[in-house]
Amino acid sequence: MKTATLALLLGLAGAAHAQGPANLVQYAHPLVGTAKMGHTFPGATVPFGMVQLSPDTDTLAYATADGKYNPDVYRYCAGYQYDDPTIVGFSHTHFSGTGHSDLGDFLVMPTVGPLRLNPGTAARPGSGYRSRYSHKTEVAEPAYYRVKLDDPGVLAELTATARVGVHRYTFPQANDAHIVLDLMAGIYNYPGKNVWTFVRVENDSLVTGYRQTNGWGRTRTEYFALAFSKPFAHFGSRNYDQKEPYRGFWGRFDQVHDWPDLAGHQLRLHFDFATKAGEQVLLKMALSSTSTAGALRNLRAEAPGWDFDALRRQGQQLWQQELGKVEIQGSKTDKDNFYTAMYHACLTPTMYQDVDGQYRGLDQNNHQAEGFTNYTTFSLWDTFRALHPLFNLIQPKRNADMVQSMLAHYDQSAEHMLPVWSHYANENWCMSGYHSVSVLADAVLTGTVPAAQGERALAACVATARHRWYDGLGDYLDRGYVPDGRSGTSVSTTLEYALDDWCIAQLAQKLGHADLYQEFSKRAGNWQNVYDARIGYMRPRAADGTFRAKFDVLSTNGQGFIEGNAWNYSLAVPHDPAGLIAKMGGNARFVPHLDSLFTMSLPDKFFAETEDITRDGIIGNYVHGNEPAHHVAYLYNWTDQPWKTQARVRMILPKMYHPTPDGLGGNDDCGQMSAWYIFSALGFYPVAPASGEYALGSPAVQGATLRLENGKTFTVTVKNQGTKNVYVQSARLNGKLLTRPFLPVAEVMSGGELAFVMGSKPKKQ
Repeated sequence: MKTATLALLLGLAGAAHAQGPANLVQYAHPLVGTAKMGHTFPGATVPFGMVQLSPDTDTLAYATADGKYNPDVYRYCAGYQYDDPTIVGFSHTHFSGTGHSDLGDFLVMPTVGPLRLNPGTAARPGSGYRSRYSHKTEVAEPAYYRVKLDDPGVLAELTATARVGVHRYTFPQANDAHIVLDLMAGIYNYPGKNVWTFVRVENDSLVTGYRQTNGWGRTRTEYFALAFSKPFAHFGSRNYDQKEPYRGFWGRFDQVHDWPDLAGHQLRLHFDFATKAGEQVLLKMALSSTSTAGALRNLRAEAPGWDFDALRRQGQQLWQQELGKVEIQGSKTDKDNFYTAMYHACLTPTMYQDVDGQYRGLDQNNHQAEGFTNYTTFSLWDTFRALHPLFNLIQPKRNADMVQSMLAHYDQSAEHMLPVWSHYANENWCMSGYHSVSVLADAVLTGTVPAAQGERALAACVATARHRWYDGLGDYLDRGYVPDGRSGTSVSTTLEYALDDWCIAQLAQKLGHADLYQEFSKRAGNWQNVYDARIGYMRPRAADGTFRAKFDVLSTNGQGFIEGNAWNYSLAVPHDPAGLIAKMGGNARFVPHLDSLFTMSLPDKFFAETEDITRDGIIGNYVHGNEPAHHVAYLYNWTDQPWKTQARVRMILPKMYHPTPDGLGGNDDCGQMSAWYIFSALGFYPVAPASGEYALGSPAVQGATLRLENGKTFTVTVKNQGTKNVYVQSARLNGKLLTRPFLPVAEVMSGGELAFVMGSKPKKQ
C-alpha cells in the first residue's frame, strides 16, 4: 500500500499543523481488509459519503444455474477481492465489511479497441471489457484510488465528494476509445434484480437516468447524472432483455446507435472517442435518491469544475479532519492500525440526502430533512455495540443526526418499527433483535440527543418492542423466551431482546417513567429463561418449557443461535454480567470457564456451515471475527481477576488486526470491528451501551488526545508502555485513583485525563 505523493503530504501536513495533528491520512490504508474475510472496498469516498467509487473484480451471480445460492458470491460483498487478477469496472456504491450485500450501482469501464459490451471472464479477460491489472500500479488512499488497466493501457484514477464520483482516465492514442456504462452490473446480482432502467442522453457530454432494483433492498431506486469532460463522438446501447410480449411502438426506431431515450430491464451503453496519447478524459457521476434533477443539483453544487486534483485534496482534507479527532502516540504500525480503523469507522452509516436536504423515505416518497442530515446503512446488529458509542464520544452531532434518521424511519414505517438493518429507503430485516433502541437510549443517556427529544425516542422504542408479530416477540412476551421450533435462532434472539429491553428500561428511568422501567427491567431478565443450569449453557427451550435434548455447545449450525455457538452466546449478557456470573457458579467456576474459551480448540467442522466465521477470526473458541463475543474479554472486570481482561485485550489486538490486505480477522461489519480496535487500543470499551460506564482494558497506544466537539480534550497517558507491560498497575481519572475497573462515560465526554501506569505483572489488589 502506497501513501500520497510527497507534495500532497507536505501540503496536508502544512494544513494540518494549524489544526493540531500532523498528516494522519498517510496512516489510513483502504486496502486493509480487502483480502479474505474483511469485505472492505479500496476505492474513493469521503467520510460518511453517499458515493463509494471503487473497483469491482468479478461478476459472480447470486444464484447458480439451478437457482440455488452460490456461496462463492459471499467473497464479493464489497465487490473487490485483493487476490483477483482482473478488474471489471468501477461502480459507485458499496457496503464496507458486510456479510451480505447489494449495491454496485452504475459500473463504468474505459476500453480501447473493438467494442465489447459483455464483461468477459477472469480466465479470458479479452473476451469482454474487463482488464488485467497489477498491485504494483495500484494506489489506495482515503479519497483517492489509482490503477493501471493493462489491457487497454489506461491509467484510471478515482476521487469523490459526498455525492459525486469523479473519474480521470489517461488514454493511449486510439481512434476507438470507449467508456462503457454497464447498468446491468451489480453486487449480489441476478438476472431479475433490475426492475427498470431509464437513460436520457441530454447532449454530447451529459447523461441522466435511474435504475430500480429488487434485492436486499426490495424497492431501491438510484438516480444519476453523468458528465464527460470531452464530448463523445458517438454513443450506443444494447438491451439484453429477454423477449417480452409487448414493447409498444418503439421498435420502429434504431435504439442501438445514437438514440437518446432508452429504457429497459437490462441496458449497457458505450460512449466513443478518439484520443491522443496521454489524453485525459474525466467523468463526474452524481447520485440522488430523489430524481435526476436532484442528481444534477448535487453535481453542480459539489463538483462544478474539472479540477480532479483539487477535489482529491478536498476529500483528503475532510479525512484529515475526521482522523484528527483522535491523535495517538505510538509506532508506525500502531498508527497504521489505529488510523485505518478510524477510516473504516467513518465510512458508514452513509449520508442519504441531496444538497437541498431532500431524500427518499421508507414510504418511497420524497421528504425534506428539517434540522438534521439524513443517514442510511444501519447495520445495527453489529454497530450498536461499539460504533455508535464511539460516535457519541467523537461524533455526537453526527450520531444525533443518525438518531433523527432512525426516528424518521419509524415515522415512515408501515409497521411502526425502528430500523433493524436498513439501507437506501428500505428495511431489509436482516439479523435479529431491535438494536436501534440501544443506539437511541445511549444517545439520550449520554446527552448526545437532548432529553427533550427523549420522549419521542422512548415512544418509538416501546412501540417497536411490543410488536407481537415480529420474529417470535409474541412468544417472548408470553413465555419470557422465544421457543425452539418457532425460530431457528430462538436462544440468541431471546438474549438480544433482553439486552434491548434493558436499554429501554434505562431510558425510561432517565425520563421518569417508573411503569415502563419496571416493565422492561423485568423483560431484561428473560435471558435467564434460556439458561440451562444443569449444563451451564444457554440452550434452546421448547414451548412446553423443556430444553432440547440433542444439543451441541460447539456447533454454530442449527443449535438456536445466529452466527455463533452456545459457548460464545452463553456469555452474551452484557447488561448483567454480575447476574450471569452468579448463575454460572460465581468467580470460582466462571473464571476458569472464561479462561478455557480462549485456550480450547474449536475444530473447523463446528463452523464449516457458517459463512461469517472462519479460522482467521478465531482464538481458541473465542470468535473475534463475529460481533456477539466482542465484549467477552472485558467480562473479567466483573470477577476477582480483572487483570485477565488486560492480558486478553492485548493478546487479541495484534492477532486480529494488521495493516495488510488480509489484516482483519472477520467482516469489518460497517465499522464495528474497527470501533472495537479504537476503544480497546485507547484502554476502555462500552460493554453495555446505555450503562453510563466504560470497562477498563489495557491501552495499546503510548498516549492519545481526543478532541471533543464541545471544545474540550480527553487525554490518555501511558507510563511504562511496552509489549510485555500489558497489566495496569494504576489508573487515575483526573488525578483520582480508580478503585474499580470502570470509567464514567460522562466524565470522559466532559474532558480530562486518564493516566495509566503499566507493568509486566498483574496488579492483583
